[in-house]
Amino acid sequence: MEPSEIVVGLDIGTTKIAAIVGRRNENGKIEILGFGKTESIGVKRGVVANIDDTVKSIIGAVKEAENTSETNIATVNVGIAGQHIKSIQYRGSVIRPNSELEISQNDIEGLTENMFKLAMNPGEEIIDVIPQEYTVDGESGIRQPKGMLGHQLEANFHIITGQTMAARNIYKCIKKATLEVDSLVLEPLASAEAVLSEEEKEAGVVLVDIGGGTTDIAIFQDGIIRHTAVIPFGGDIITEDIKEGCTIIKKHAEDLKVKFGSALASENRDEEVVAIPGLRGRPPKEITLRNLASIIQARMEEIIEHVYFEIKNSGFEKKLIAGIVLTGGGAQMKHITQLTEFITGMDTRIGYPNEHLAPGLPEEMASPMYATGIGLVIIGLKRVEKDALKVEKPVIKAKKQPRGSFFDAIKNFFDEEGVN
Repeated sequence: MEPSEIVVGLDIGTTKIAAIVGRRNENGKIEILGFGKTESIGVKRGVVANIDDTVKSIIGAVKEAENTSETNIATVNVGIAGQHIKSIQYRGSVIRPNSELEISQNDIEGLTENMFKLAMNPGEEIIDVIPQEYTVDGESGIRQPKGMLGHQLEANFHIITGQTMAARNIYKCIKKATLEVDSLVLEPLASAEAVLSEEEKEAGVVLVDIGGGTTDIAIFQDGIIRHTAVIPFGGDIITEDIKEGCTIIKKHAEDLKVKFGSALASENRDEEVVAIPGLRGRPPKEITLRNLASIIQARMEEIIEHVYFEIKNSGFEKKLIAGIVLTGGGAQMKHITQLTEFITGMDTRIGYPNEHLAPGLPEEMASPMYATGIGLVIIGLKRVEKDALKVEKPVIKAKKQPRGSFFDAIKNFFDEEGVN
């Protein structure tokens, strides 16, 4: 097997912007060639709030990734998140004119593309349409109908929607950084690619990606995406709570959280104390680790209870054999698995994005905080490989995977208007 072409994942998060350069090696594993990371100063709760600041951060991360990978980066696979993201279930169908002909890939793609024409609320667009299972002439539960005979083709779809302007702002930032967008991917789906196994998706699993501004949820069962949701809380709100509760500046609050934070107050003793430097000659402030953990635990309980509500709301609570997988920067909090298991009663583990990666990668890249970026690389590689298979077919002219009206509309908007 020859090494694949190089793909770049760009994770535009609330606390960091990470650019990861990778390819599939001769053994089929993902080889990380280089990466860059900068502080994200223009993004709030997963949504671009300042174009210029975000562009600077993107350029910084991409330059660093170019230097470490010794490649020129022109196109990127970008994650999209934020509390504006919603999901709905929809059933679509099409009557085929000739039931004697086999169902083709064009029939399946045509049915999927029809879903992009559904009417949405003003300002909202369909980001992605994910087929779950098909029905052919009343026969349900079909995973792949291609090659079957039938008159009526139906499918259940998981449809993800978002605000048009939020996506346009992401696209504008990428263009201003003199880059092209290859694909827009929902961030929890990217994280799922990096940390979940096919067995877990089959058994039923909840992916919980705890980022800086939002907590993203994706529920899989029987190998199919069943539910997605975004909770507008993440690690940043815990930092704010520590800042207010301990009356210290934000930088010290973040350092406290990262170095000494725990999601269970009962695991810390009252006599364990950490000193924070005083401001402008003032004496140091002493904070007990138990008090710090109490502040963190209160907010983490709220986040996990929101997650549990979404699990129950999905209707799959009793069918999730593989339990919960926590990832993202917030998953590095000490004792978070114990707190999650206590609140939900479900088995919980931390998801590390190193299962698909080739050995010899930088140790930092095995952290849960890079799950989304690595997932974007994996999805980009799968897209490249899918397009390559289409090119190899001699009879049918190669056709790009349909991106749907949302991606095309944004791209066309900037092609016509230009980026100022």
